[in-house]
Amino acid sequence: MSHHNGDTRPPMLQIANLHVAIGDVEILKGVDLAVRLGEVHAIMGPNGSGKSTLVNVLAGRPGYTVTQGEVLYEGMDLLRMLPEERARAGVFLAFQYPVELPGVRNWQFIKTAVDSIRRHKGLKELSVREFDRLLQDKVRTMEFDPELIKRAVNEGFSGGEKKRNETIQLLMLDPKLALLDETDSGLDIDALRTVASAVNTRRSSSNATILVTHYQRILNYVTPDHVHILIDGRLVMFGGPALALEVEAKGYDWLRQAAETTG
Repeated sequence: MSHHNGDTRPPMLQIANLHVAIGDVEILKGVDLAVRLGEVHAIMGPNGSGKSTLVNVLAGRPGYTVTQGEVLYEGMDLLRMLPEERARAGVFLAFQYPVELPGVRNWQFIKTAVDSIRRHKGLKELSVREFDRLLQDKVRTMEFDPELIKRAVNEGFSGGEKKRNETIQLLMLDPKLALLDETDSGLDIDALRTVASAVNTRRSSSNATILVTHYQRILNYVTPDHVHILIDGRLVMFGGPALALEVEAKGYDWLRQAAETTG
């Protein structure tokens, strides 16, 4: 889908020459990426290439130092915004390993987040009944056990249940920019399909998704507009969905060599 050639809209997300370190170790070594509304971008790469670092920095997770470069989100300097400001402005990060929040009930956690985003948009909070109707709808869509919605967040959930739960949050919050980190790690095929169908359901001209993945597997269910290959902190290759299949077939070592000869 190259209908963006000649697209004159400014990108919703513009990453320019982004360098990121953890301690003294440089992880991202100059990343450029433009994401427009309506697009799904897949970022693939071997473990340790910096994929998670990229989405964590966008979401504002602590522990990273941006040493160079800038990130504009809807024209705002994203890196200067607090994580909760980013969330209210429509940036959502699904974690690779979702955390347990003992003592916080799942539905309350989601309602608090939904209310905060609605307030930010100048909308009134949903009544408990409106919220509940919306939530039950998503719970059914995700084929999720309704009992788990009443439990503490992720407490005693299986890996698949955590992912479904997080995907319910994604559907409820309906962010403008969804960052999905290794959403397919440790997922059985049913959970994978369910998550993928949620990503597909959400696709619209008013949002965008960055899907970070090690495997091509989830791309059998979600067709990205753009595929980027990240190796050793640099985006070395860019293409359409076919690139993901090529990487799957030839492996990342082939790309490393290809990158070295062109680099």
